[in-house]
Amino acid sequence: DIQARHTYTDTKRRDDVRMANINSARSVADTVRTSLGPKGMDKMISSPNGDVIITNDGATILNKMEVLQPAAKMLVDLSKSQDAAAGDGTTTVVVLAGALLRRSSNLLTAGIHPTAVADSLHKFSTRAVDILQTMAVPVELSDRDSLIKSAATSLNSKVVSQYSSLLAPLAVDAVLSVVDPDHPDLVDLRDVKIVKKLGGTVDDTELVKGLVFDKKASHSAGGPTRIENAKIAVIQFQISPPKTDIEQSITGFPDYTQMDRILREERNYILGMGE
Repeated sequence: DIQARHTYTDTKRRDDVRMANINSARSVADTVRTSLGPKGMDKMISSPNGDVIITNDGATILNKMEVLQPAAKMLVDLSKSQDAAAGDGTTTVVVLAGALLRRSSNLLTAGIHPTAVADSLHKFSTRAVDILQTMAVPVELSDRDSLIKSAATSLNSKVVSQYSSLLAPLAVDAVLSVVDPDHPDLVDLRDVKIVKKLGGTVDDTELVKGLVFDKKASHSAGGPTRIENAKIAVIQFQISPPKTDIEQSITGFPDYTQMDRILREERNYILGMGE
């Protein structure tokens, strides 16, 4: 009897922990499930600092959620990985993971070992990838029309779906302008900068193939505010008059001509730096 007590193993707690992890992950999937597809609903998210965000993007929704449970955080990380790898499908991948977890919980309840379930899912994923590759239609970078159709499809489930005919060509042209033809899969989206300005409408959106400086022109300097075919110098140091190593203050000048002379010398010094 004593030996029997020592060999007894309580599996109920282990099963309870496993089901708790599955349910926590499924709750995350259920949160974004209603935002999937062209008829998906937007989510209104209120941040701790009072900002309100309205979106149906899975990566944005999950990124703003304060998820503490480890298994649920794995789905959040899954969405981030999908966003980094493909830039789309963040909601789909989480919903699919939640559906697989739901089916897996039924198998575990029926007494099937977790290792057998995991091995079956791995075989299923390998087979699914093979099937999808046979269904895929290759698209060349030179086929701009097909790229625009793909971009418009992604925009159809967004708030700006009515502007897909305007935004899809802009998005395609922006990516094509920074993509390396030799390595089309390695597109760094940080090379495409989005500058937001208050006022106007979505119809005012335009693509600038160059640099956009979000700075106001210095009218007080007296220089021109518009130059065509200009030569622009990009420097990595500050353009300013030299400063002394010790703190000094100017108390006054005998006459205004000395002050003008100092200002002229500072201006000539700066002009000399640019020559």
